[in-house]
Amino acid sequence: MELTAASHSIPLSDGNKIPLMGLGTYGDPSTTPKGTTLEAVKPAIEVGYRHIDGALMYFNEHEVGQAIREKIADGTLKREDIFYCGKLWNTFHPPELVRAALQQTLKTLQLDYVDLYIIEMPIAFKPGETFFPKDENGKCLYHETDLCATWEALEACKEAGLTKSLGVSNFNKRQLELILKKPGLKHRPVSNQVECHPYFTQPKLLEYCQQNNILVVGYSPLGTSRDASWVNLACPPMLEVNFWCPLPTNTRRPLHKLPCDSTFKEGWQ
Repeated sequence: MELTAASHSIPLSDGNKIPLMGLGTYGDPSTTPKGTTLEAVKPAIEVGYRHIDGALMYFNEHEVGQAIREKIADGTLKREDIFYCGKLWNTFHPPELVRAALQQTLKTLQLDYVDLYIIEMPIAFKPGETFFPKDENGKCLYHETDLCATWEALEACKEAGLTKSLGVSNFNKRQLELILKKPGLKHRPVSNQVECHPYFTQPKLLEYCQQNNILVVGYSPLGTSRDASWVNLACPPMLEVNFWCPLPTNTRRPLHKLPCDSTFKEGWQ
């Protein structure tokens, strides 16, 4: 398969296609100025990005949708040229809440469908007004969930035309098996979006997904964000480690390679 800047989609197991490189749109809502996402997505589309990854809990899907609609309106592309991935957040796992959550994403984006809708995490939080419910001691309030029941509700969304494909995110082998071995399974997950980069290659999970025709979509390909709540800040950022692109001692000219070049190549391979 020949991949080019103009045509870089690969097949999914359900017959749909997904562009190889995607643009993530997460930015800390408390520190990201309004309009930042809009002004990031529009030029990304202009230079060739067609896969846009977002989520309801990013609180910026209105800007993503505006960017997509503006580029459609000015003739840059058509709706079918864009691949949008949305996510089901943890407070919407009960089956009766799944469709409403997807419809909220569509309403915010002002689009008729998403191309891929995935369960963002295999854990559930207590449903309610807040996305991060906590008790009086500040501890997270979890909710008993049945991933198979949640998946059945997602299958109904696909059959209703609200999404073209279904997938998961941050699932391990056991959690994937719950879905794959579910009695009466109508639609298999086409993808599993997980953190994947040279510091965290996940070879066993990658092998399992390949064996079951599940595409691994790697987020944070340049290393995870430097958030002290889950990252050891004593570890150097991956892009500042010079061993990713050593220069030969006998070279007569610079190779003009950046750490990100090596990192992206490792991810594609």
